[in-house]
Formats: sequence, structure tokens, C-alpha cells
Amino acid sequence: MEIFDVIIIGGGQAGLSVAYFLNRHGLKFLILDDNQKAGGAWNKAWDSLQLFSPGVYSSLSGWMLPPPEKEYPTKQEFITYLEKYEKRYDFPVQRPVKVEDTIFEDGIYRVKTNKGEFYTKTVVGATGTASNPKIPHYEGVESFLGQQLHSVEYKKPTDIQGDNLLIVGGGNSGAQLVAELTQHKKVQWATLSPPNFLPDDVDGRYLFEQANKKYREYLKGEISEESYSISDIVMLDSVKDARERGVLNYRSSTFSFTPNGVVWEDGSEEAFDAVLWCTGFSTKLDYLNALNINQNGKINIKNTKVLGQEGLWLVGLGNWTGYASATIYGVGKTARRTVEEIVAYILQ
Repeated sequence: MEIFDVIIIGGGQAGLSVAYFLNRHGLKFLILDDNQKAGGAWNKAWDSLQLFSPGVYSSLSGWMLPPPEKEYPTKQEFITYLEKYEKRYDFPVQRPVKVEDTIFEDGIYRVKTNKGEFYTKTVVGATGTASNPKIPHYEGVESFLGQQLHSVEYKKPTDIQGDNLLIVGGGNSGAQLVAELTQHKKVQWATLSPPNFLPDDVDGRYLFEQANKKYREYLKGEISEESYSISDIVMLDSVKDARERGVLNYRSSTFSFTPNGVVWEDGSEEAFDAVLWCTGFSTKLDYLNALNINQNGKINIKNTKVLGQEGLWLVGLGNWTGYASATIYGVGKTARRTVEEIVAYILQ
């Protein structure tokens, strides 16, 4: 029976970041990824997606993203980078492998998958959130006869049925898709709160600098306010173009559904052929169910280490697993620290 030092569940940016630092310590590890190819959740994003930071701020530890054609990398450029990153460091990856459950017995993890069982001393959950799209419940939504899809299911404008579209949700995904789809459809944008558009000269590099500053202050036990939130909207060229076209118009997402559309808060009705939900994602850790680490909807962790469970870490799932750890630029810090803790655990 082969026993690994570490099994990483998930082969996206978080899993590869952990693998990079494990490589430095000579530990025997394996990445199990349920995607058909390299690229993690980026494979599920819409075709025209652009990252909102230049290449230097869109790179993992150890190797810089090759210069993109334009200032901001495209989805495909970043997927290609992740493919080459895997090959550059010769990471051991098996895909597609779906992890079904994880069992801890006598100090060893038995990882059950659709391709058999694997054994390891430690486990890192790095599956991200894109496999669990979040759609809020609205009154009457069950009666709506039109098309509904989440942004993770959208690839290109022809995926949308009909001419009248409601896009629900702010942030960068909502703004980019409003910018794209207003060129093809009549679009109404609905957001929970007014979108916060950053100044034209502020992009992801500044957001990450703020994130790094806050991370350092957090380590010192200090708390500070950010100048900008990572959820604020970066004015990419496509979004600037939408602003020039006068289509970045939004209204409050306080409505209920009818079979043919929605009733707004003021009582007015509007018909829609389709609804595109840009409402984010939530964590899905059903592959760890047998460990019973979820206590009343909460997993207790310190840094990325799951408390009360030997040899288990979670990386890249949101701020609760390390500040800005769900971002390309931010995940390296938590990955490095995670590996330091894993090495100490295995050598104890």
C-alpha cells in the first residue's frame, strides 16, 4: 500500500501553489483533480473573461506569467500558464479524479475516489468554490418560465435565450457581463447595493497591495481599513466602453418573479426572457463529510489548519483560509505557511 506524505485535493491555483512549496521539501505528494484538463475553475469561466491585474500580479510563486498580448491576461492565457506551470515543476497530477469521501483511520487518511482509494499522512483541500454556484432565493422564482443560468454556466452571448435579459449581481463578473451582453441584448442590471466603480487608474495591483498591507498588519495583531475592496469593480477597457455607451445602469435587486419576468419594488412589471445570476459561490466540502469537521455550519481553523482534526488543511477557499487566499496573487502566502506546518507535522 503506497502512502503519500500529502494529497492535495484540487489542481487549480491553490493546489498548484501548495505543490510548489512542497516540491522544495522533497515530500512525496499527489494532486487529485476532477477537471478534464489543467486550469482549475478558470475552465468554467466565460470565454471573454479578462483578469483585472497585469501579468506580474497574476502569477503564482516561482514563475512569472509570460507577458500577455494586452495589459490584462485573458482567461485562455491564464489557463495556458497554469498548464505550463504544472509541466515546468513536473507536479504529479491525476485527472479527472473525483474525490468522494475522506476517512481518517489509525493516523492515515484513506481518500475514496471514483478511480480507487489513495492513502496519505496529510490532506490539503484546495477545491475552491466554483463547483458550488450560489443563487439567492427570490419570491416567485419557481414560477418564472424563462431561462436561468449562473455565470459559471455562461460562455458566450449565444448561450442566452431571447432578447431581454436580467443580470443579477454586482462586482467584476456582473460588470464585465453587462459590458459584453449589452452589445447583443437589452439588459437590465440589478444589484443588492450600488456598484462601486474604481477610478480608471486603479486596478488589481493596487487592490492586492492593500491586501498585502492588511495581511502584514494582521500578522502583527493590528486591524486597519482597506482603501479599496477586492470586490470593487475594476475599469477594464470593456467596462469603460460600456460606461461610454451609457449602459452601466442598475437598479436595486428588490423584486419578485412572475412567470414572464419580475415585479420591481415600486410595483412596476418588466418582462424578461432570461436571468443571468452573477451572485458568487459558496464552499462545498462534501468530500470531507466523513471527518465531521463541519460544526453547526462552521469549520474551526487556525490559519489554514483545521482544528480538532490531525493532518488536515484548507487553502484558497476565501478570507477564512487566509487573507486574499482565493486570489492568484494572495494564495502564495497561505500556501507557503501551510507547507511549513505540514513539514513540521510530518517530522514531529
